Amino acid sequence: MRVVVDLNRCQGYAQCAFLAPDVFEIHGEEALLYKPRPDEAWRDDVVRAVTACPVQAILLDRSDEAVTAGEASDAR
Repeated sequence: MRVVVDLNRCQGYAQCAFLAPDVFEIHGEEALLYKPRPDEAWRDDVVRAVTACPVQAILLDRSDEAVTAGEASDAR
């Protein structure tokens, strides 16, 4: 799992920092710090943070994850 944040789009609402504090942190008044490759244990929190972002500045990239045969069949 990889997290990508469009820092030009981010407005500092900090919903991500409230929902996934182990991954996102507001530094100062508006600077966002984040872990681009968070631990899998934080997946649910990261997904909630992505969903809650009011300007949709956070992308969860899962292209590096292995896909099982069952998931590949479901995608068709």
